[in-house]
Amino acid sequence: MTVTPATHSADILIVDDMPDNIRFLSSLLIEQGYRVRKAINGKMALTAIQTIQPDLILLDINLPDMNGYEVCESLKQDEQTQSIPIIFLSALNEALDKVKAFQVGGVDYITKPFQLEEILVRVKHHLMLKTLQNQLQHQNQELQTTLGELRKTQAQLLQKQKMLSLGQLASGMAHEINNSVGFISSNLKPAKQYIQDLLELIELYQQEYPYPSDTIQAFMEEINLDFLEEDVNQLIGSMQTGTERIQAVILALRIFSRLNESEIKSVDIHEGIKSVLVLLQSRLYPENKPPIRVVETYNKLPLVTCYASQINQVIFNLLNNAIDAIEAARDRLQAASEAPTIWITTTWENPDLVTIKIQDNGIGIPETMQSRLFDPFFTTKAVGKGTGLSLLTSYQIIVEKHQGQLICVSAPHQGAEFKIELPLKLTTT
Repeated sequence: MTVTPATHSADILIVDDMPDNIRFLSSLLIEQGYRVRKAINGKMALTAIQTIQPDLILLDINLPDMNGYEVCESLKQDEQTQSIPIIFLSALNEALDKVKAFQVGGVDYITKPFQLEEILVRVKHHLMLKTLQNQLQHQNQELQTTLGELRKTQAQLLQKQKMLSLGQLASGMAHEINNSVGFISSNLKPAKQYIQDLLELIELYQQEYPYPSDTIQAFMEEINLDFLEEDVNQLIGSMQTGTERIQAVILALRIFSRLNESEIKSVDIHEGIKSVLVLLQSRLYPENKPPIRVVETYNKLPLVTCYASQINQVIFNLLNNAIDAIEAARDRLQAASEAPTIWITTTWENPDLVTIKIQDNGIGIPETMQSRLFDPFFTTKAVGKGTGLSLLTSYQIIVEKHQGQLICVSAPHQGAEFKIELPLKLTTT
């Protein structure tokens, strides 16, 4: 008999109520380098398996308390033991017995009386298959982990590329618009003074020459001089308000993107939130729809050392998502006479971190989806409405980059609340 010895000390459980069979099989397997355990009935076998799982089981069919089929079925119903290979041993040689053995989960069937080489070859074969299956399962797990990391990396690269392009665009636009608006703003004051001087000159002419010619009188009536004098100051005032508004948006854009500033710095979180709200004004006050009310409750916060532009990006993402959720719930809110609302609350209750809460009364998020919110490319929005990157990016910025927490609490039709717990000091590695 020439059988290659076991390449590793596999653990084999022999279950048989015949002592002679146990002795024979034990001696044979130990000689080949296997570790052997024994059980004389089904219940003893199940107890032994729960204590230490074997690599393979040699299981007799005719046992006194519960037969081999029942033992096998019990093992296959348990996730912890269902992958253990079971070779049935029996003097029964009918086809139906063999079929049933495979139906209940056996991997092989050896009939008595035993053939030594057959036993050893079959045992070695199924141990090798089990080893290969374990290796394959481990490789599959590694592949799944690698795939998850690749998806995260892809999402990060896409978002970084998007934010880099947006930052460059914002920088260029802010510079160009600021120059133009600065030119207009600086000329508005003297233009207003020039117009005022001209109006005063016209008034002096009217005092000196109270009876103008018919041609001048007709033109004065045509241009409605009295209305023009009153309205021109309002026009200049509106232009001044418009330029101030543009300058405020540019300032908010600069604060949001932190242009020309070091990446890590101590910042006022409230300043960042307000800059985001300015940038989202067009969404908060849409045309032909009731505006979205923003309730701001700001408690005193210390400066936070962080990647400022990235924290602003998280706040932007969460507020933008809150607006999306409210837009999807407008019919329900209108039917309930409920004003679309976003609540922003900041607190400093823990000496080492600040808390930012952003809550809305939008459509809410089903519980079944909440566990996947931060998965790459997962979105609760309709096809074409979302990329599934904003929450993933927010999670990575808060949790992975700032060692904070990003927590969601939500229920369908009851809105959602996202809570950011942000450490005061960023620990860099």
